[in-house]
Amino acid sequence: MTDRSHAALMDDTYRYQRWVYDATRAYYLLGRDHLIANLAPVPQGRVLEIACGTGRNLQHIARRYPRTVLYGLDISQQMLRSAGAKLGARATLAQVDACDFDPRAAFGVAQFDSIIFSYSLSMIPDWQAALRHALDQLAPKGSLHLVDFGQQHRLPPIARRVLNGWLARFHVTPRHSLPIVLSDLATTHGLTLQIHDLHGSYAQHAILTRT
Repeated sequence: MTDRSHAALMDDTYRYQRWVYDATRAYYLLGRDHLIANLAPVPQGRVLEIACGTGRNLQHIARRYPRTVLYGLDISQQMLRSAGAKLGARATLAQVDACDFDPRAAFGVAQFDSIIFSYSLSMIPDWQAALRHALDQLAPKGSLHLVDFGQQHRLPPIARRVLNGWLARFHVTPRHSLPIVLSDLATTHGLTLQIHDLHGSYAQHAILTRT
C-alpha cells in the first residue's frame, strides 16, 4: 500500500468517526494514561507522538507536563483537523508518513527527547519500519514509549475472536511479535528495554531508552 492510498484509507475511515473517536475509544484503548503517567519527560523536552490522531494524548500530556514542547504527526488530514482544534498553538502538527518523515522539514527540529506510539503500530502497515525510523529521530538519552494491543494469550478464546474481529473492521492488526522485535531493536541499537503486559495481556506497554 502506498503512502497516498493509506492516507486516503485513514481519511475515509475517520472522516466521521473522528467526532466520536475519543468517547468511544476510551472503552478499549486501555493503557494510554498508564503510558502518559510513566512518560517522565525532561523539562523543556521535545515530545513527539507518532500517529497522534485526535490529539487526545497530547492534550493530556500538556496538562500533566506543562513545560514540554509538543509535536504530533498523522497521515490522516481528517484526524489532524480534530487535533488542531483541540491543541491550538500548544502543539506543532504535521501530515506526514510515520515511516519516512523528515523532522526538520515537518517540525524544524532534528531530534526528540520522547517519542510515543499509542495504539498506532497496529494500524501502520510497515510498523517495523516506523519503529526503526522513530529511533533514528531519538535524541541521546531519549526514550521511545509505546502502548498497543497485547498478545492476548491470557484472554479467553472467545474474547480474542470477538476483539480481533471488531478490530479488523477498523484496519487494526495487533502486533503479536512486538516483544521480539523490540528486543532485537534494543540489542541492535544498544538500548535498554522495559516491557510488560497490561490488563491480563490485553495490552502491552514498552519503553526503549538510549543510555
